Amino acid sequence: MASENTTPFSVLMSVYRNDDPENFRLAVESISIRQSRRPQEIIIVIDGPIPTPLETELTDLASEIPEIRTVFLKENRGLGIALRAGMEKVSNDIVARMDSDDIATQDRFEKQISMLANNPELDMVGAQITEFIGHPSNIVGKRVVPESNSEIYNWIKKRCPFNHMTVAFRKAKVLEAGNYLDWHFNEDYYLWIRMAEKGMDFANLPESLVNVRVGKEMYGSRGGWKYFLSEKGLQDYMLRKRIISFPRWLVNVGIRFGVQVMMPNSLRAFVFKQLFRRKNK
Repeated sequence: MASENTTPFSVLMSVYRNDDPENFRLAVESISIRQSRRPQEIIIVIDGPIPTPLETELTDLASEIPEIRTVFLKENRGLGIALRAGMEKVSNDIVARMDSDDIATQDRFEKQISMLANNPELDMVGAQITEFIGHPSNIVGKRVVPESNSEIYNWIKKRCPFNHMTVAFRKAKVLEAGNYLDWHFNEDYYLWIRMAEKGMDFANLPESLVNVRVGKEMYGSRGGWKYFLSEKGLQDYMLRKRIISFPRWLVNVGIRFGVQVMMPNSLRAFVFKQLFRRKNK
């Protein structure tokens, strides 16, 4: 087994027309020149045509950071399809995910790749996140997810147990579970469920390793019929696969209907902040 100092890994990211060029640069720099341990490869999937300022920023970054490789999709296909295409181009056995407007901590990869290198039975490791509005120092919340494999398996029956932008996984295990698939709003949760069906081993580190950019309306906007139907579809899938019981399905769907369909945005934002996020201390 390669040592924790030599294990090669790739980073997988998608960018699309609505991404801000400046935020995109900060995200890419945070996983490359500002990392204590740099990846050998950064796969950036361009999900359909992008505006000239964003294209120029990507061209400049590619000239400055030799690890960058791009994959271009002619049409905007959504995150699930974009990441699937990127996974088909990844060269290394370990892959870390990153979003195009978040900021990784300097030691993110040092900690996660070491974790995978030292625990060959582990298939995926994520971490906690902080959330900020505007400037990275303006942290407004923290999403805390379970750390142990058993806790994660319990959580997955109720809520998504990973922060998608923090995960690092073994490529072969994701492909074994069918790779990323299109599932509106929930392509990550759908993949984790399918990996759990295969009995894969999970963990989350206790540290916050990514600072996630959120808009002022982010918490309140996590609703509406499309969002609800996407989440209900996952609950239906878990019921069919006997991952959850019918009473658990009723509770899960009932909560989601109440929060995502019945509540106005302002009340939904309050509920998200109070129940699903920790205040920064």
